Amino acid sequence: MIPQTGSGRPDGFFSGTLCRCFCGHAPESSCLNFLAHLLLAGDNEDLRLGAMLGDFVRGREALKKFDTGVRSGIMLHRHIDTYTDSLPAVAELRRQFRSPFRRYAGIIIDLAFDHELVLRWEAFSDIPIEQFDLEIRDLLARNDDLLPPNLKSFMKYADRRGLFASYREQAEILHSLKGISRRFSRPNPLGRVGEVWHDVEPPIAAAFDPIFQEIQSEVTGWLKSKSTITGS
Repeated sequence: MIPQTGSGRPDGFFSGTLCRCFCGHAPESSCLNFLAHLLLAGDNEDLRLGAMLGDFVRGREALKKFDTGVRSGIMLHRHIDTYTDSLPAVAELRRQFRSPFRRYAGIIIDLAFDHELVLRWEAFSDIPIEQFDLEIRDLLARNDDLLPPNLKSFMKYADRRGLFASYREQAEILHSLKGISRRFSRPNPLGRVGEVWHDVEPPIAAAFDPIFQEIQSEVTGWLKSKSTITGS
């Protein structure tokens, strides 16, 4: 069994991890990690920009400042979050965590899934992840006026650490978890995940492909339904 906490809702899967530290989400909240959101957005720049903005744009009123394409990207981001949290396989992963890690299970799973995604990158993308990184940074630079301060802070962190490509290294995952641990005011076990990584990583790795493929299928259906409605 993966290393379960006591009371409280377990942290949501694909919960944004580093994003949570910059957008102010509590560990019980849910938002998908940046890398997976970006990949699921495909080649559409508006959807990609919405994927990055999704965890920083709250409520309906805030959507009005963006054009239709970017709004669609933000809404897709929110839909993926909701859908992913509803998956039985995700709930089962959360249930496997023991105390004191269950409350922070989503953060650990998020980074472990980023790790698995980078390790399998060639199966999901035709371009190297280093080129993907550059494309995202160029997109954000061209839309700097739309970026909230917290997202800019995250990207400065990403540039210093060589994200997202460096997620292929276990050491970077553990370093990120230690950094996240220091951002919480209350004591937490995230700085000690290295002690249980050998228990945490295998079941998450085994669950990655079926869960991610299910999310990809859902995204394809969502985009098709929106295209049918708008006629685009």
